Amino acid sequence: MKIIFTYVALLFISASVFAEISSTEKNALVKLNKATKGSQWTNKWDLKSPVSGWYGVEIKNDKVVSINLMNNNLVGVLPNEMGDLTSLETLNLFRNDISGVLPASIGNLKKLTNLNIAFNKISGHLPETIGNASQLKSIELHMNRLTGVLPVNLGNLSNLETLSLFNNEIEGEIPASYYQLKSLKVLLLNSNKLSGKLEKEVANLTSLETLSLFENRMDGQVPIDLEKLGNLKEMNISYNMFNGLVSRNLAKLDTLNMTMVNEQGVATTLKVSIDKNSAYAADE
Repeated sequence: MKIIFTYVALLFISASVFAEISSTEKNALVKLNKATKGSQWTNKWDLKSPVSGWYGVEIKNDKVVSINLMNNNLVGVLPNEMGDLTSLETLNLFRNDISGVLPASIGNLKKLTNLNIAFNKISGHLPETIGNASQLKSIELHMNRLTGVLPVNLGNLSNLETLSLFNNEIEGEIPASYYQLKSLKVLLLNSNKLSGKLEKEVANLTSLETLSLFENRMDGQVPIDLEKLGNLKEMNISYNMFNGLVSRNLAKLDTLNMTMVNEQGVATTLKVSIDKNSAYAADE
């Protein structure tokens, strides 16, 4: 009887050790490999071997929870099947040569907390569906070729702490919904083509530590409400078209001391008020 029990136990342990992910998830990984020229990767996958041994893939409870293929010479596009990896928590494809658009199916990844596809060649609009990946804490898509406007639904990500989209070609205004991201600590939107005003509701971003809007096309007065952000340690909103008086505190906080570009394209420094509570007046 003991021998039978031991045999059954060993079978159970073996099954656990060699358990395989679902065919749907494996298919998604294979599609990723083929769509990004896996045969040319720096660290390649042997598609005939168990997925548990594939470079950069982490599996827990027979589910793919992490893909880390940073700096691995991925060349090509991301397949729509990425959305089938529904247990994925981390997707790190930093510094590769990935082009094409970010698949709308990214919104299916309800457990995703960290998304990093920075330093690639991703183009097109950010899909509105990204706001459906409700557990996201960090989005890093800087140094790409993103165009279009910021998706409004991204403002639904109540857990978001880092939003880094600098050095793209994103246009339009900052959606009102973004001013409700109370967990946001880092907001990097510099070096895009953003326009419109920085609204006084920026004061709602009470966790914000770093704000960079440098080198855009934003205008209007610099809201004194920025001073209400007690956790703000770094700020750069220069090289926009903001106007009016600014307080000494805000001028010191800005990396370039509020250097703006006027309608003639000439760099000019905003006037600093001695009294931080003084009324604003537009530049002459």
